[in-house]
Amino acid sequence: MAKEKGRKLIAQNKKARHDYHILDTYECGLVLTGTEVKSLRQGRASLVDGFVQIDDHEAWLHNVHVPEYTQGTWTNHSARRKRKLLMHRAEIDKLASKTQETGHTIVPLVLYFKDGRAKVEIALAKGKKEYDKRQTLREKQDRRETDRVISAAKRRQRA
Repeated sequence: MAKEKGRKLIAQNKKARHDYHILDTYECGLVLTGTEVKSLRQGRASLVDGFVQIDDHEAWLHNVHVPEYTQGTWTNHSARRKRKLLMHRAEIDKLASKTQETGHTIVPLVLYFKDGRAKVEIALAKGKKEYDKRQTLREKQDRRETDRVISAAKRRQRA
C-alpha cells in the first residue's frame, strides 16, 4: 500500500476563532485506538466542545466527539473519551504556565491527517468579550462589502 502524502482535513472548529483571540498555535500528535482511526478516516469528528487540559506534565484532549466505528465490534471506543496529546515537554510546560493566567485556555482548532498520521492543531487562546465578537463580525461584513464593490467595479470596467 502506498504511503499517504499531504494534509487531509477531518474537522475544523470555526467557533473557536469566533469566541477566542488566538495567541499561539501548536501541532500535536494523538494517541488513538484502531477504531478511532477508522472513524476519522471516514471524516467523522467534531471539535466544537473540545478543550485541552494539562495533568501531571501530560496534555489531554477532552470532549472531542469521534463517533463509534460502524463496523466495530466489542473493540469499539467511547465517543467522547479523553485522548493523550503528543507534545514536547517544553511546549507542555510553556502551555501550563500560560493557562494559569486569567482568561487563557487551550482549544483545538483543526483535526487532520498529515502524511497518514492523525494530528490536531491546538491554540493558546484568550476569551473574547461580547463587544469583541460584534466588532469581529462588523469587520468581516465590511471586508465582504468592499470586496463586492471592487469586483463589481472590475466587471463594469471589462464591459
